[in-house]
Amino acid sequence: MTFSDLGLSPKVLSAVTDAGYTQPTPIQAGAIPHALLGKDILGIAQTGTGKTASFVLPMLTRLEKGRARARMPRTLILEPTRELAAQVEENFIRYGKNHKLNIALLIGGVSFDEQDKKLERGADVLIATPGRLLDHRERGKLLLNGVEILVIDEADRMLDMGFIPDIERICEMIPFTRQTLFFSATMPPEITKLTEKFLHAPVRVEVSKAASTATSIIQRLVKSGSKPWDKRETLRNLMKAEDAELKNAIIFCNRKVEVSELFRSLLKYDFDAGALHGDMDQRARMQMLANFRDGKLRYLVASDVAARGLDIPDVSHVFNYDVPIHAEDYVHRIGRTGRAGRSGKSFTIATKSDTKYIDAIERLIGNKIEWHDGDLSTVVASEGEDEAPRRGRGAPRRAGRKDDDRKEKGERKPRERHAKPSEAAPQEAAHDEQPVAAEATVADIGERRARKEAIRSENTERKASDRNEQRTPERGDSRPQRDSNRPARHRQEDNDATVGFGDDMPAFMRIVAKV
Repeated sequence: MTFSDLGLSPKVLSAVTDAGYTQPTPIQAGAIPHALLGKDILGIAQTGTGKTASFVLPMLTRLEKGRARARMPRTLILEPTRELAAQVEENFIRYGKNHKLNIALLIGGVSFDEQDKKLERGADVLIATPGRLLDHRERGKLLLNGVEILVIDEADRMLDMGFIPDIERICEMIPFTRQTLFFSATMPPEITKLTEKFLHAPVRVEVSKAASTATSIIQRLVKSGSKPWDKRETLRNLMKAEDAELKNAIIFCNRKVEVSELFRSLLKYDFDAGALHGDMDQRARMQMLANFRDGKLRYLVASDVAARGLDIPDVSHVFNYDVPIHAEDYVHRIGRTGRAGRSGKSFTIATKSDTKYIDAIERLIGNKIEWHDGDLSTVVASEGEDEAPRRGRGAPRRAGRKDDDRKEKGERKPRERHAKPSEAAPQEAAHDEQPVAAEATVADIGERRARKEAIRSENTERKASDRNEQRTPERGDSRPQRDSNRPARHRQEDNDATVGFGDDMPAFMRIVAKV
């Protein structure tokens, strides 16, 4: 079977021929004829089998008739990640070069103004991530009443990323008479319920068992110690051992912080590596992917943002630095290699704590994965790693020159603390004597202090008598009474006696002003 047998328009067939394709893949051969007839489709196929072209080509054929109106796109394609959305846009540009279609891409990390301008011109094809699409809808810049074809791509990834409530909201905004094309590599129960709700008598196109892996990929498990430096050393040894056959490789980590740490570690050991994760700026992410596709980077350390649908056909190896927590993610990760009939290799580094995740993966794919060089029972943690971990909470402090300096400083501090009062005493005495004339004696100072004490006691007695009078106010007195139940802090302020200068006039007040 060739593409000319599928019923595509001459313009589309010409673009496909120019792209170098002659025979459709099984998912394309099964989905395109039904899509051209306007039927709903549920497509299930493992990653790397050409699902994108199976909805792009029939959409281009159907869009040759009609015209888009401002802010009312004719078709809508929902993707879970920015990279996938940008990749679908590239497919429309490649296969739609003979068409004059307006394509709008709504993804995060890009200015709203530029996207609004494209919507105002009228979009024949709208490609979006759910969050940014709803943002434009709430701002009143987008109407979904004219959508004729809806595509939900990588539905299982949508589920993992928590987009299913957004998908349900979007589907309710689109006309009931639309055509829906639904594609996924796996079919968990939640996705099955979604298809039953939004697809109408769909044609099921399943070219492989759900959650299966390509037979062209050699899969191996690699034992490792549980410490980070053990896993990093294991990975480096694998990369060196595969160097002769390795063209390029994607290294997957479970967390963004591990992506950054492993990336820095590989640079330290002179590996030509780049990093890709969701917290990066969109421009940096696209540039990193472009460098990897063009061969400027040999290794790409990535989170699962790179595990779904990215079309990089020449990836020879995939290294799972972490065993994926969700078994379905394993299928998508290793699907980055062995694409379009090519062979590939995947190595998954496993520790003793990963046993339950490995069992879940083997149950999902229905096969046992071979161990590369012995199972986990033979694990021996490495020693003497020059990549010492950072000291965290609860970790012992390393002995060294800085600690010795701290101890020496700690011993000197008590001596300095005891010495301060003796050094400060003459200063305090000088401060007390400063307001007094130079001929003042010790007896004069004692007499002044006695007068201050007398004034303080007199003020205290006067305030006490005032409080007693306030407790028994005269009839008709409208002044508020004090609350005797106030906190002790406030009662102490009432007992405070303010001491003024009294008969003692400071020396600075005796200075005669110059006329």
